[in-house]
Amino acid sequence: MGYRLGIDVGGTFTDLLLFNENTGKMFLTKTPSTPSDPSIGVLDGIQKICEIASIGPLEIGLILHGTTVATNAVLEGKGGRVGLITTRGFEQVLHVARGQTPGPLAGWIIMIKPDPLAPLELTRGISARQNATGEVTCPLDEAEIRTYVQELHDAGIEALTVSLINSYVDPALEVRIKKIALEMYPELPVTISADILPEFREYERTLTTVMNSYLRPKMHVYLEGMEEKLRTASLRSPMNIVRSNGGVMSLGAARERPVNTLLSGPSGGAVAASYVGGLAGYKNILSFDMGGTSTDVAISVGGVPNVVRETRVGYYPVKAPSVDVRTVGAGGGSIAHVPLTGALRVGPQSAGAEPGPACYGAGGTAPTVTDANVLLGYLPPTLLGGAMKLVPERAVEAVSQIANAMDLSIEQAAEGIYDIVNENMFGALRLVSVQKGYDPREFALVALGGAGPLHANALSVLIGSWPSIIPPTPGVLSALGFLHSDIRNEFSRTIICLLRKIPRGEMRAKFNELTRQANAWLKTEKISNAEQELNYQVDLRYHRQGYEFPVDIQLNWLENERGLNQMVEVFKKVHQQSFGFNIDHEIEVVNLRVVALGKVRKLELSKNRMSSAEAGKAVVNANHRIYFRGQWVKAPIYDRYRLQSGNIVRGPAVIVQNDSTTLILPKHFGKVDAYQNLLLWPSSKLGRR
Repeated sequence: MGYRLGIDVGGTFTDLLLFNENTGKMFLTKTPSTPSDPSIGVLDGIQKICEIASIGPLEIGLILHGTTVATNAVLEGKGGRVGLITTRGFEQVLHVARGQTPGPLAGWIIMIKPDPLAPLELTRGISARQNATGEVTCPLDEAEIRTYVQELHDAGIEALTVSLINSYVDPALEVRIKKIALEMYPELPVTISADILPEFREYERTLTTVMNSYLRPKMHVYLEGMEEKLRTASLRSPMNIVRSNGGVMSLGAARERPVNTLLSGPSGGAVAASYVGGLAGYKNILSFDMGGTSTDVAISVGGVPNVVRETRVGYYPVKAPSVDVRTVGAGGGSIAHVPLTGALRVGPQSAGAEPGPACYGAGGTAPTVTDANVLLGYLPPTLLGGAMKLVPERAVEAVSQIANAMDLSIEQAAEGIYDIVNENMFGALRLVSVQKGYDPREFALVALGGAGPLHANALSVLIGSWPSIIPPTPGVLSALGFLHSDIRNEFSRTIICLLRKIPRGEMRAKFNELTRQANAWLKTEKISNAEQELNYQVDLRYHRQGYEFPVDIQLNWLENERGLNQMVEVFKKVHQQSFGFNIDHEIEVVNLRVVALGKVRKLELSKNRMSSAEAGKAVVNANHRIYFRGQWVKAPIYDRYRLQSGNIVRGPAVIVQNDSTTLILPKHFGKVDAYQNLLLWPSSKLGRR
């Protein structure tokens, strides 16, 4: 294959990482994102990284692309016009939704309930019906279907959704409706719930299927345009799209099921953080990916990113497998402001890539986190290896707005901005750790993104996670995660029954059916037998409990009572971890699932011999100063590329590299490990590391 290219399109920068499969050498670059047409920034980056590596575009064998197109379409309300066909009497399923509201106190007062993605005037209820066992109690009226499909088409829908009550038991009615719609209008994108989420709970199943339809027109246009631009640029290598659960999918699959790309970009960061943490010797990892617009935080336990079955995008609870990522509006471009209350706030508004922070000199005037870092001396006056020069005078003008409004010195205002954005990220990290029953003090913290290493040390102090791990390429680590991701898909069926009463033969038969579906999909993805892997899961809950937990199993557990007891033990361990208790009650099976993997060749970072602790040869500016806790202190600037494995850098210090900048605070130190990771610790640990 030669070369694999990972591309991560962020709100401010587009990150690219090129990997030579023959030599193991990596090349990286960052280019400004182009929000009006992300493909322009992608092609600019491809041209740039090919020049850096001295190769031609035809030498790239595979492109792995993390995209925010689906996420932005939902958050900005710019998806397609969707029609919905459902069972008569259930036309308001999206309006009724769930009887839950955000916030522990008065949430019902402040909740903004979103408009359904398929409006009521574009919803039709049909007379056909099946009961909970799958028996058809009212047959399909094909003339009625044709009438409704024509009405919706004439009303200008761009995509059609079919989600019938109880269709998760038997999808035959939905399959027939889809066939009729495509006979009438072959170009109309039609999505049925049996293909997207063949599980019970009508609201979540319908919402997720409608969401898929809502995204299909936009994703189709984007991917078609990307393919056309790649052909124009003489790039004939296949492109795969990163899934929300950390796997990848073909362009064809992404067009059909864009709902699985809602957390495409952040999932790569979680995969890469888990991999880097493992190299450094830590299996339990908290990660935060701080870019220009937002920060994504995630958790990996035992070397595997935590995958959840439901995620929230905006106000919509979408039931699609994804890495458990929480996003907070805290990035280098987050804007600081002082509202009427007089208390300083940072974000969620961002200066983005256009015009960007004031110090970029591109017309921005609002004070941002990046401007504060420049004023404090944490960020040197040039970025991207000298290719991007900052304008500190503009940062002074911007942060002066905060200083004047709060009657502070400009340094105090800048440090306040830095501290508050750290607190915002600290809160997000608690959501994926403490709220899930994990003690963050038992985890290491991996910093990703261009801005992450500037804040890693301070966040470790707040949350107690040590060490802070700064990878060799933190600014493009999500792109590295894409190159480390397997091709992945999931196939599930609902089967609700008490575990002690469940017929094991029926469970085996259902798993065999799901296995056939998984094998057929792997074949369409052209995965060789040697690269295929199937994993099995059962969703369990206490009888009549509202939420279930996925439990990884082996098929031979279905053969005897001992295997069923093993399922119970694993379930109780997960329940104890999540809620802090277990009860003496019947356990119920809810869903069966087969996870299909197409294994890809993993990156293998080279391991270096450890040298002396002396890092003096890496100093490029011994007289640099930073502002910390009310005073200016000496903090030499080091060149990351001159540091060798075994070197120790005592704080305060600033470490620069092309894609990021690392800050080591006073009373802390950093040590370079055998994989060129920089591990930050309190100085009290110096004699033990």
